[in-house]
Amino acid sequence: MQPDDRLTVTVGRLVGQVGHWTPSRWAASGASGVPRADTVHDLVQWLADRCADAEGRDRRPVPRLDNDLALPDQLRVVAADLTRFGGPALVDEAAEKVRAVRGQL
Repeated sequence: MQPDDRLTVTVGRLVGQVGHWTPSRWAASGASGVPRADTVHDLVQWLADRCADAEGRDRRPVPRLDNDLALPDQLRVVAADLTRFGGPALVDEAAEKVRAVRGQL
């Protein structure tokens, strides 16, 4: 499997796991003791930072929206950007990061 396919599949699995969550489920703590929404937002920020680096632009904070139900969409968008602009090693690293976060939830 190509790294970009691996990231797409891994993000799809995470979105499938969390896409139906209610606000209270997002607010609950994951295995790390951090609220699940914070963990996923941190992942989105991590991916966005790597994408910015790959594109040669400044890192910017990913907005934390009022509704945590938007997190899966933010994740998909940022992962798609990274797949487009990141090299194979970076995309493979990102897939591992997504897999690890999925295990924390």
